[in-house]
Amino acid sequence: MRSRTELARRVAELVEPLVPRFSAGRARVRLGVNTAIHDDTAAELESFARPLWGLAPLAAGKGAVPHAELWLRGLAHGSDPAHPEYWGEPGDRDQRIVEMAAIGFALALAPEQWWDPLSGPERDRLARWLLSALPRETADNNWHFFPVLIGLGLDRVGVSHDRSLTAARLARLETFHLGDGWYADGPTERRDYYVPWAMHFYGLLYDTLTGGDRFRERAARFALDFRHWFADDGAAVPYGRSLTYRWAQAAFWGALPFAGVGALPLGVVKGFLLRHLRWWEGRPVTGPDGLLSLGYGYPQPALAEQYNAPGSPYWSLKAFLPLALPEDHAFWTAPEEPPPAGLPAVAAQPHAGAVLMRAHGDVTVLAGRQHHPWLRHGAEKYAKFAYSTRFGFSLPSGPLGLAQGAYDSMLALSDDGGAHYRVREEPAAPDTAADTVSSTWRPWPDVEITTWLTAAPPWHVRVHRVRSGRALHTAEGAFAVDRDAGAAGAAGTGYARASAPAGFTGLRDLDGLREGEVIDCLPGTNVLARRTALPTLIGELPPGEHWLRCSVLGAPDGPEAEAAWRQPPDPRTYPPEPPITGDGT
Repeated sequence: MRSRTELARRVAELVEPLVPRFSAGRARVRLGVNTAIHDDTAAELESFARPLWGLAPLAAGKGAVPHAELWLRGLAHGSDPAHPEYWGEPGDRDQRIVEMAAIGFALALAPEQWWDPLSGPERDRLARWLLSALPRETADNNWHFFPVLIGLGLDRVGVSHDRSLTAARLARLETFHLGDGWYADGPTERRDYYVPWAMHFYGLLYDTLTGGDRFRERAARFALDFRHWFADDGAAVPYGRSLTYRWAQAAFWGALPFAGVGALPLGVVKGFLLRHLRWWEGRPVTGPDGLLSLGYGYPQPALAEQYNAPGSPYWSLKAFLPLALPEDHAFWTAPEEPPPAGLPAVAAQPHAGAVLMRAHGDVTVLAGRQHHPWLRHGAEKYAKFAYSTRFGFSLPSGPLGLAQGAYDSMLALSDDGGAHYRVREEPAAPDTAADTVSSTWRPWPDVEITTWLTAAPPWHVRVHRVRSGRALHTAEGAFAVDRDAGAAGAAGTGYARASAPAGFTGLRDLDGLREGEVIDCLPGTNVLARRTALPTLIGELPPGEHWLRCSVLGAPDGPEAEAAWRQPPDPRTYPPEPPITGDGT
């Protein structure tokens, strides 16, 4: 994954296993049993349309499109109300609108591939079907871009439509801009990968295809923050929802050269994209049939959101947008450059409600603002204390005990003797300082916890002020480390640690009051490693006010980690001064 040729070959490899899954009329692609909230027809349209995010750039760049006839016949039949494989009229907030945007994108980039070969009646039916989506209500977030992309495709092939609808969508999207290139995904607290792979990606497509300049400057500003989210080996911080889109995390880096945005030198941008794609090479993200699986580092259906159908992972092909650039473009001829030197060890990003910490080439995000209670495993995807490129994060596999809970980077609390635990789910009163994020959370009405998370690379420090009207069992986890290659754990009063080839992690109680334990979490909980060991501090609290303080280390295993373990942060420095009260002041 170092050249244009290799990226094109990868698109072909990803598409090939889809071929035997096409229906007789070529409009449906059946990849498995649909368990998403949208209907089966929409799911089969999704599997048909999402590969176009990679195939359309390939066609636009004059590359050979594998099995192009399948998609061409599918466009003709799926948009025909008289055909048995008709995709159906889109309704309000319909998943079809999402997938119609991929078709609009394909028409906008390569009409000679996806429109010109159709007959006149076939074009008329496809146009009518796409037009039917434009006035429909969408979710009030990045979805506003989908009718905009459909309109771009219609513009490219000469189909007139009501452009006032596009103007209204763009005006609503403007209200989500926070400043400094950051967006909220709708009127919410969410600032996750939907900022780069949706808001900026679609905005840059719009500017490029319309000759505008609405979104370029914001993307250039955002790039200066987003570069902190990638480790030196190309890994992106796993955080938030839709992680099954995998290398779409780097789609922003491909959109910059496509749009001609010179935020960073082309060789640097190229390095961010290609290192990320190489990081995914060899990871077991496909099944035996070669189809992309639901999951992140391996097939893990428990990670899926309620809107993820079997074809959802093919959104990852958005990372191949640079294939639309000709082979003599400066992006392809520029030498790939290594990770930028001199990035600060600590970078506060208030719009994201996060402090990013870089040590030993790894990146850790300290999080304190976002939440998504509607989402499956929303607390684990947004409200853990820390997310790491090296260690990922974990999901619970059941409701009972610490092994099922897999409470890495969380303070878990139980009022029934340790059978059931509650964690931070919806942070309130968020604050982001130079090196510290804080928030207040209430797992029960009579329990209020204010948490401060402070970067002290390679450590981070956690301080919790607990005000409780009930007795509590507490369990606070470090990172979870892959134990498949063997993990050595140790624990005692005031500490717990584990080392393995995948890394070294541990925590020290800065007051030395809690007991350490290394827990073998149930399989399939962590997003990167199938089986993990989790150093944990265990304690009990009577009703009243209490302070819990610990320092947490995550690093590559080896002498440097051992040396760092012997030199934890000075406990007298924490909590940060001046303290932040429960109301955020």
